Amino acid sequence: MIMDTIAAISTAVGEGGIAIIRVSGPDAIAGTSSVFRSRIKLNEAESHTIHYGHIVDPKTDEAVEEVLVSVMRGPRSFTAEDVVEINAHGGVIAVKNVLDVILQLDGFRTAEPGEFTKRAFLNGRIDLMQAEAVIDLIRSKSDRAFSVARKQAEGKLSKQIKTLRQTVIELLAHIEVNIDYPEHDVEEMTSAFIRDQCSSAITEMDRLLKTANEGKILREGILTAIVGRPNVGKSSLMNVLSQENKAIVTDIPGTTRDVIEQYVTLNGIPLRLLDTAGIRDTNDVVEKIGVERSRSALEEADLVLFVLNYNEPLHEDDYELLKTVQHRNIIAIINKTDLPRALNIDEVERFVPRDAIVHMSVALDQGLEGLESTITDMFFEGQLESGDLTYVSNARHISLLKRARQSLVDAIEATHMGIPIDVIQIDVRQAWESLGEILGDEAGDSLIDQIFSQFCLGK
Repeated sequence: MIMDTIAAISTAVGEGGIAIIRVSGPDAIAGTSSVFRSRIKLNEAESHTIHYGHIVDPKTDEAVEEVLVSVMRGPRSFTAEDVVEINAHGGVIAVKNVLDVILQLDGFRTAEPGEFTKRAFLNGRIDLMQAEAVIDLIRSKSDRAFSVARKQAEGKLSKQIKTLRQTVIELLAHIEVNIDYPEHDVEEMTSAFIRDQCSSAITEMDRLLKTANEGKILREGILTAIVGRPNVGKSSLMNVLSQENKAIVTDIPGTTRDVIEQYVTLNGIPLRLLDTAGIRDTNDVVEKIGVERSRSALEEADLVLFVLNYNEPLHEDDYELLKTVQHRNIIAIINKTDLPRALNIDEVERFVPRDAIVHMSVALDQGLEGLESTITDMFFEGQLESGDLTYVSNARHISLLKRARQSLVDAIEATHMGIPIDVIQIDVRQAWESLGEILGDEAGDSLIDQIFSQFCLGK
C-alpha cells in the first residue's frame, strides 16, 4: 500500500512560458490546499477543475508564486491516486520556490524517476507494456515512432497479448483437467487439441514478430555510418540530411577529425547518423585517432552510406573500404553528379547491388528522394505500414514473444513424440508466463525498478 505523497517538476528545466509541478498521493489535495490561497479550498473542489490563486510560504504567509492548480481525484487520474498539478511561471526560480514549499509539507517527498508512471502501473491503471510506451512517446524521433508508441500506450498491443494469453490459459486449463481426471482423457483428442491451440497462438505471434524489426527501427532508429575517403562530401551529406550546418565543410581533406552524431528523420524513418572521419592511411596523429574511431563506428552500424565522387575514379582506399563493407547493409552514394563523370559505375556494382546505388548532387540538393526510397526498400520491403497495424518495437517484448513461441513449438513437438501430458504442461505454462512478463503480471520487482529508472523525473 502506497502511503506517502510525491512531488516533482514535470516540465523541462529552464525558461518557458509555464512550468508544471505534479503532486500525487493520499495527501496531494489536502496538503496543497494548506498552502494555496484562493476563493475556493482545493479539498472542497470538484475533480478535474482548475483554480486560480497563490502558493504561500506557510512560515511567513507570503505569496511565493501566482498559479493555476488542477485537481484530479483518484482513480480518475494518471496515477489512479489524488493528483494536483500546479501551473506556475516557467522560470527556474519560480518553479523551484513552489516545489520547495510543497516538499516542506508533512509526508511529502521528491518523486523518483518514473514514479508517477510506476504508480499508475502498480495501481492497475496501465500494464507494464503501456508504461514502457510512455517513455517511447517522450523519446520518439519521428511521427511514425510517436504513432507506434501512442498505440501501445493506448493498450492496442496489450490487448493482443492478453488475447494470446487467454488462448494459452484455456489450453492450460484443458490440460490440467485431463491430468486431474485421466479416466476421461482421450489421448489422441488431447494431443490434437494441444497442437491446434498452440498452432493458432504461434500464427498470431508470427504476425506480431513480423513487425518486430521495423518496429525496433522506428523506436531506436537505424545506426547509420557515413563513410568514404576524405573530401568526398560526407559532411555535406550530413548537413543536408540534418538540415543544419552540423559538420564543418572545407575543401581540405581530413577536416573531420572525429565522429559526429546527429538524429534525423528520412521519410518517417529515424536515422542515428554518424559522420565519420575520412578513412585513409595518414601520419597525422590526430587524424589517425579519428580514422580508428570511424572504423569502430563502421563495425557497429546497421547501415553504411558509402560516399563516392562521380568525377573521380575509384581509389585504392575505396577498394579496401568496399571490400570491408560489401556484405553489410550498404548504400553507395555517388556524389557530385553535377560534375563530369570519371567514375566507373560497373566497378562499384562489383561490391554494391545496382538497386543500392544512389546518384546525388549534395551541393545542388539533388537525389535525396532516391536515398529515402532506397532505405525504405532495404528495411521495410518497399513500404512503411500505416493505419491500424500495431508494431512490436521493444526489444524486451520481442525477446519474450520469441521465448513464448518457442515454448509452444516445444509443446507441439512433445505431442508428436508421445511425451506425457504433465510434461507438456510445463512448456505451455512457460509460454503463459513469458506473455505475462510482457504485461508485467509475472515481472519481478528488480525488472520493474530497472524499467522505471529509465524515466525522467516528473513522469
